[in-house]
Order: sequence, then structure tokens, then C-alpha cells
Amino acid sequence: MNKKKQQTEQTKKKIAEAARGLFVQKGYKATSIEDIVKATGCSAGNIYYHFKSKEGLFLHLIEDWNREWEETWLAKESSYPTTTDKLYGMAEHLAVDQLNHPLTKAIDEFFNNSEKATDVEERINEMVQGYIDFNHQLLQKGIDKGEFKEMNGTGLAIILDSLMYGLGQHTRGMKGEEALATYRMAMDVFLHGIVKPSR
Repeated sequence: MNKKKQQTEQTKKKIAEAARGLFVQKGYKATSIEDIVKATGCSAGNIYYHFKSKEGLFLHLIEDWNREWEETWLAKESSYPTTTDKLYGMAEHLAVDQLNHPLTKAIDEFFNNSEKATDVEERINEMVQGYIDFNHQLLQKGIDKGEFKEMNGTGLAIILDSLMYGLGQHTRGMKGEEALATYRMAMDVFLHGIVKPSR
């Protein structure tokens, strides 16, 4: 990497780290570009050069979080022998991450803010598609190994994503063990249903 590119990357990282601290402390809406200018010593123009908008900067932070989550998950995924075990492990991993990640509240605020630029909506849609693809690959392994019934993998992946997203919203006020128990129960229902077996 040449010196100019290295400086550009360092500036981008500096802006992202300062903004992250502000979003954690103040929330998404209350953090302004002016706040980020003061925290970094960078001009507003420099911030817009790297991220285009406050939304773009925040999306960059969400993408960083997604990468961190995936790296942590991939490091422990192999410790779960079956796809069923992996699904329970993934649900617990999500629960712990959601409860402990400092950006969780700001992310809720960001997604509930209805006005978003078209390019931001597109990036969000790409992100959501990434979650669905991740779920699809995992579920398909279970189908291929004969653990799960032959079903529409894409449909199952969307249902699983919707379930995990909804859990993220509804477990915000819960304490750690209660949230974990709710995620485990959701995975029980996803995998086994609620119909009592007939005798």
C-alpha cells in the first residue's frame, strides 16, 4: 500500500472510531456531522469524502460489526458437530452479541428512521440479503446431510432471518439468561414446531 493510500485508510479509520464512540454515547439521531468534526479534527468535507453522508458512515460501522460477528462465529462454528447444533450455537451467539454490543441502541434508532437515501436503502438490502444467504448456506448443509426435510431453502432462510430479527427487537429489555432462553426456545420452535405429536 502506498503512503497516500495508507494515510487515507488511517483517516477513514480515525473518523469511524470517533464516530462510533459518539453514536454509542449519544445515539444515532443526536450525533451530528459537526460532533464528528469536533471529535476528529477532520473537516466535514473530509468526512463526506470518505463516507458520503452520516448514514454512509453509520452503515460502514454496521458492516464492520457484521464482519466481526462473522469472524467470531466462523472461529467457533466447527465446534458444533451437526447443523442443528450450529443453529442453536448461532442463536446464542446472536443473543449474546445483541445484548452486549455497544451500537445496538443506535442501530435500532437508525433502522427505525424512515427517511433514507436510495443508495443507503440499497446497501441495507444487500446486507439483509447477506444474512439470508448465510442462513441459506447453513440450512442447506442440514438438508444435504439429511438432518432436515427437503424444503425451500430460501424460504426457510427468510423465516429464520425474520425470527432472529424479531427476537433482537423483543429481547432488548431482558436480562442475559432470559434472552438466551428465549433464543433457545425460538430455535426449538423453528426446528421442531409446536404441534403435539399424536399418539
